[in-house]
Amino acid sequence: MKLIRFAIIAGLLITFALTLATFPTVPDRVVSHWNAAGQADGYSSKFWGLFLIPLIMTGFVALFAMLPRIDPYKMNYEKFRDYYEGFILLFVLFFLAIQVQIILWSIGYQVSPNLTFPLLIGMLFIYIGFLLGHAEQNWFVGIRTPWTLSSKTVWKKTHELGGKLFKIAGVISCAGIVAGAYALWFILVPVLAVAVYTVVYSYIEFQKELNSQKGEG
Repeated sequence: MKLIRFAIIAGLLITFALTLATFPTVPDRVVSHWNAAGQADGYSSKFWGLFLIPLIMTGFVALFAMLPRIDPYKMNYEKFRDYYEGFILLFVLFFLAIQVQIILWSIGYQVSPNLTFPLLIGMLFIYIGFLLGHAEQNWFVGIRTPWTLSSKTVWKKTHELGGKLFKIAGVISCAGIVAGAYALWFILVPVLAVAVYTVVYSYIEFQKELNSQKGEG
């Protein structure tokens, strides 16, 4: 765990160092948004365009570090802490890659985000699948519905299924690198489908559990 935490801090420092090192070479307008075709259609000032990502990273890492301390189920985090901290590391690397994309685009090396984002987001989804498969009941991490939070059995079943589905969604997202202007749909459709399906699944499983308890009573 200490190695993962060191890597998280190193990722943050590398992001800030890269930003500071390239700041003088970046033009006054920095790309901040791309459309579905992979074309830049939004710009911001150099300062915010370059430092927004590092600041967001730092804020979220601090938030992720705090969540286990304030969660009523804080003891459950110990059961999947390696996967949780691995997610924080991947989150940092994910945003570091986006920062590199922004810097390269701004200085003239315009690699289409339709080639990079599907792969980056797909890898993130795949890891989330592993995280869900090991997550124990808590208030902040996982598929948190009224029914998963009310039953350990429903939590376990929903997260086992959700973990598998997120991995599939990740693979589909990665395939978006060959879809050109349709890459965004390879990302959005699978993850939205998984989100809706797992919520419905958790409700159905909870109702099954209630009916089973009534039958035993």
